[in-house]
Amino acid sequence: MASGHRFHPTILREYDIRGIVGETLFPEDARAIGRAFGTLLGREGGRRVCVGYDGRLSSPELEAALAAGLVASGMEVLRLGLGPTPMMYFAVHHLDADGGIQVTGSHNPPSHNGFKMMFGKAAFFGSRIRELGRIAAEGAFASGSGRVVDTPVFDAYVDRLLRDFHGTRPIDTVWDAGNGAAGPAMEALAARLPGRHRCLFAEVDGRFPNHHPDPTVPENLEALRREVVAGGYEVGIGFDGDGDRIGVVDGKGRIIYGDQLLGILAADVLGRHPGATIIADVKASQLLFDEIARLGGRPLMWKTGHSLIKAKMVETGAPLSGEMSGHIFYKDGFYGHDDALYVAVRLLDILARGERTLAEIRDALPEVHNTPEIRFDCPDETKFGVIEKVAAALRREGAEVDETDGVRVRTPEGWWLLRASNTQAVLVARAEARTADGLEALKAQIRRHLELAGVRPPPDF
Repeated sequence: MASGHRFHPTILREYDIRGIVGETLFPEDARAIGRAFGTLLGREGGRRVCVGYDGRLSSPELEAALAAGLVASGMEVLRLGLGPTPMMYFAVHHLDADGGIQVTGSHNPPSHNGFKMMFGKAAFFGSRIRELGRIAAEGAFASGSGRVVDTPVFDAYVDRLLRDFHGTRPIDTVWDAGNGAAGPAMEALAARLPGRHRCLFAEVDGRFPNHHPDPTVPENLEALRREVVAGGYEVGIGFDGDGDRIGVVDGKGRIIYGDQLLGILAADVLGRHPGATIIADVKASQLLFDEIARLGGRPLMWKTGHSLIKAKMVETGAPLSGEMSGHIFYKDGFYGHDDALYVAVRLLDILARGERTLAEIRDALPEVHNTPEIRFDCPDETKFGVIEKVAAALRREGAEVDETDGVRVRTPEGWWLLRASNTQAVLVARAEARTADGLEALKAQIRRHLELAGVRPPPDF
């Protein structure tokens, strides 16, 4: 038996693996992940693994070590090269591979990196990741002599993305890849869609020199918003660092948040799938759940996390799901995974088949007062304990609370949420009310409960 390998305790997360390169994550970790993943896959008869990587400066070295580990366990590595995470998901289906791994730091800072995985055609998370850690710690690796085969799929991927565009009205669009891995595919799409298109920051650059690639943060959409308004475009579409999350702005420069976007997409899907289940995470607006029900669908609130949502989709047969953070999952016409480039095509298709602009659709939405997704630092070692303290206090008070993922509290004014992120050392808060005064009251409740749990609320909250 080979000697064991122990990972830094913070990097094996609930639904992927993340760390800080050179501090908690090293190439030797990537090699051990490859060996352990290959061991698990081999036990179930798998042999072919798609491997891709994003544009981070550390990704090529980590990808090489990962591939070496997979080869040492007897796997055949189908090397996809640089691309967005959803291209790896697509490749697993397109090539009928037995699994896949993407080296990616997603939307985290440039010093971070990690791994997103597929086991068969399903997400690899939770107990599987814990088992991977045990195999590595025990050194219980399978031995074999695999190989690496360069297997480019970029052209097939772009062709597949475009297959579900059927619109006729040209939609003028600004695109922003934020120098992330989605840039080349974004440019290829823009070149083949009708309408006037402008691409921002399409060059892949792991330093992210223009803005951080996280479209949930309004400041990161500023360049997109300016360009849309100044150029008279109808839509602006931004992507995160690995292309599985989308940010959208309308022609007036207003952000269309993830739950608002999901409502637009759900209306289209429910027209073809009456009564279908539509899943949204606990951060989504109550307006979304109410609108899904009004359209005849079955709204289901579920835990935040791309792997957790994908697993719930399989369980329920939902044709569409989404998260406030911009992960949108299409099973209707697609594979059921989160692909922001594909979502962009579907949104443009909806607009191009209709007569209303995105701004007109936004104007028709009910007005509420809410916060964006507010993230503030809290150490990994204590963040879940804080949530448990808050939950215990709410139970003592007899509050109406949903503990699907963190605490979501309903009050006469509206609702508020507090949960621990599974990917970063942060707590996440959100609140929504019918009035501005109601929103302030909800924020005061969040502040009070954080202080009771021994946490200082962010000063601008």
